[in-house]
Amino acid sequence: MSQANTTDITTYMQSVGKQARAASRALAAANTGDKNSALMAIHDELVNAKPDILAANKIDMDNGHKNELDSALLDRLELNEARFNAMLQGLKDVASLPDPIGEVTDMTYQPSGIHLGKMRVPLGVVGMIYESRPNVTLEAASLALKSGNAIILRGGSEAFESNQAIAKCIIKGLGHTDLSEHSVQVLQTTDRAAVGELITMTEYVDVIVPRGGKGLIERISNDARVPVIKHLDGNCHTFIDSDADPEIAIKVSVNAKTHRYGTCNTMETLLIDASIAKDLLPKIATAIIEADDAMQLRVDESAESILADVITLNGHLSAATSEDWDTEYLAPILAVKVVDGIDEAIEHINTHGSHHTDVIITDNYTKSQRFIREVDSASVMINASSRFADGFEYGLGAEIGISTDKIHARGPVGLEGLTSQKWIVYGHGEVRA
Repeated sequence: MSQANTTDITTYMQSVGKQARAASRALAAANTGDKNSALMAIHDELVNAKPDILAANKIDMDNGHKNELDSALLDRLELNEARFNAMLQGLKDVASLPDPIGEVTDMTYQPSGIHLGKMRVPLGVVGMIYESRPNVTLEAASLALKSGNAIILRGGSEAFESNQAIAKCIIKGLGHTDLSEHSVQVLQTTDRAAVGELITMTEYVDVIVPRGGKGLIERISNDARVPVIKHLDGNCHTFIDSDADPEIAIKVSVNAKTHRYGTCNTMETLLIDASIAKDLLPKIATAIIEADDAMQLRVDESAESILADVITLNGHLSAATSEDWDTEYLAPILAVKVVDGIDEAIEHINTHGSHHTDVIITDNYTKSQRFIREVDSASVMINASSRFADGFEYGLGAEIGISTDKIHARGPVGLEGLTSQKWIVYGHGEVRA
């Protein structure tokens, strides 16, 4: 698919912004039935266009290989049968979720005579900038529609064909409803200047959601004039406590690291209590290598002394540097550190982690509760893989991203994260004394 004639990027983006603002006002007034009908109309168009979408994705994948994209980006870019079906299921899940818009909570009676409460409302216009994953186009569009927001989507050039094929289905689906086709706009240009315009159009855009590599998100955060919901990276930890069940420790560690590399909820550092490391660490390391022979372990001195004589780990060990504790690899590389109990584990995570998702494996209730309270991350887990930190797995239907911010939205951002609340007051002629 060729790009639109967008020589004058400023004019083009101003037009997109105006259309999005107008659509957002109509969407804010749309009822749940209209929004769900739109989602299911889009679903049907996607089903019909499946061969075209997969063909478009093949073009992107072929170009990605030619351009020597790294394996993590290629993994995120690929749309296979299973991922396409998961996209469709996510769309249906969003349609089935309760509509948050118009929900009134916290109604109270004030001594003045007024009745006071809060009503949930859309944010307005969401601008999203993302890399690789074409499924994000649909996830973001569905969440925005259901929460009554218009959305402007700017995908990466590596996924241009896939994104445009999905966008075509979204527009056709909206055409079967009374909602504006401008409710969802996928930019028809890969010109980087469009990003600069999008993140500074304060009159048309209410919030920016960047989703991609650390460099992209840092640029957006530094240059945006529109508020940003973001996370910089996913440096996730699993801490094996002295009271861990060994079988759970092994199973969870293997899944957290080897299930998929190119995701922000993949384990990047394994921490293990010194009191059990000599016995359990070789078993965990061996199981990880057996699950993926490409895995490289970056180990501290204590871990190296324990693992050096394990034959199955020959060629898989190297000394960790200080940079390894702060790195999101998105690759078959795992940092391993032996720690002196839960205090050192929590301190390490809060110092070196990205506040995304961190896990403790333990059967000790007291220590598990300490970990939950004291680890400063968006998701904190007990005896479960960090790979569960996902909007779909959290029952959100889908997610527009995972926020490590502390204001407004934190963790997987679903429908509620795309809303705000306003105060509503019911009076009976009261005046302020």
